[in-house]
Amino acid sequence: MTVNDMPEHKFSLSTELVHVTTNKDQYKASSVPIYQSATFQQETLDSPGEFDYTRSGNPTRTTLQGHLAKLMKAKHAFVTSNGMSALDMIVCMLESNSHVVAGDDLYGGSDRLLTHCKKLYGFEVSNIDTTSITAFEAALRPDTAMVLVESPTNPMIKICDVKEVIRITRQKSPKAIIVIDNTMLSPILCNPLDFGYDIEYESCTKYLSGHHDVMGGVIATNSDELAKRIYFNINSRGAALAPFESFLLLRGIKTMGLRVERAQANAIAVAKFLKSKGLKVNFPGLDPEDPSTAVFNSFARGPGAVMSVQTGSVEKSRAICDNTKLFEISVSFGSVNSLISMPAYMSHASIAKEVREERGLKEDLIRICIGIEDADDLIADLDNALKVAKLN
Repeated sequence: MTVNDMPEHKFSLSTELVHVTTNKDQYKASSVPIYQSATFQQETLDSPGEFDYTRSGNPTRTTLQGHLAKLMKAKHAFVTSNGMSALDMIVCMLESNSHVVAGDDLYGGSDRLLTHCKKLYGFEVSNIDTTSITAFEAALRPDTAMVLVESPTNPMIKICDVKEVIRITRQKSPKAIIVIDNTMLSPILCNPLDFGYDIEYESCTKYLSGHHDVMGGVIATNSDELAKRIYFNINSRGAALAPFESFLLLRGIKTMGLRVERAQANAIAVAKFLKSKGLKVNFPGLDPEDPSTAVFNSFARGPGAVMSVQTGSVEKSRAICDNTKLFEISVSFGSVNSLISMPAYMSHASIAKEVREERGLKEDLIRICIGIEDADDLIADLDNALKVAKLN
């Protein structure tokens, strides 16, 4: 579904989240029905309807895609089985031996997929510290096929200038597909397609769903040509999101504005507390004097709710994680509950240790993902864990 099928965007995003204007249910159900059917009947052999087979299209999923296109300010949106399948559907548009420029602090699964493509398809991947525009520009080539960035990055929370990425890539690699993973901020805090990105994708498992009870991915674009290629890949490879998961995601999206607002307010308070304890805290905008703050504020509407912390000691970092009561030791982020992890041993363990060290991903790094609990309770829980770790 495209935005051309929908009413114009007339309200604030918080309002648009709640009102699913793409719902075409024949009975006007206020909650989008689950069309739990694999196939759809045709009137005659020569009269196919809008839907024939759920792998190719389903009313529940189509409604969700239209809703996401509206929220992401996209002409086209497609939902897939999870965030990694979304990236896979994007990457498989490339030919063998393609050159890809990507950040050096990507989500571990993204890095693993690109490493797999290097071995299987002969991709040449240049992993660059995208906070250095000079280094980024030097990595681009006339034949670069794709650029993939995150900002903030996961898990070191590095900030790259997403607008400069567009400008420089268009100049040096005009044929490149420019892709951004916007999972960390979500449509609440950033709309990368407005800046000229060819493709924005997100893991719907995070803020869009918000309850860690459904996995999904979304790919958004304003290009008709790219949309055709993406849909072909999803349909031919069978990566589309199932009807029930589409229903759950539609339900979760309605409260995303409230969830992100509360989690972000909590995160700001927690980041300030941890900084006051002398820890190195990586969190967007925490230091107004840091040049990255102005860069971040140029494209984002808020810092989000994910931060990373360094203690200088693997043992002390482990002690913090093991002695929190409210923070669950778990991968992922974006849920209503707070999570804590050590990426080098969990979400980014698939990256070889020597590569992590080369890229500056320290083993003592803790990633903290803030939920919607009471901020004072979260701070008290961390304060107790710091005492156990002898950091307070």
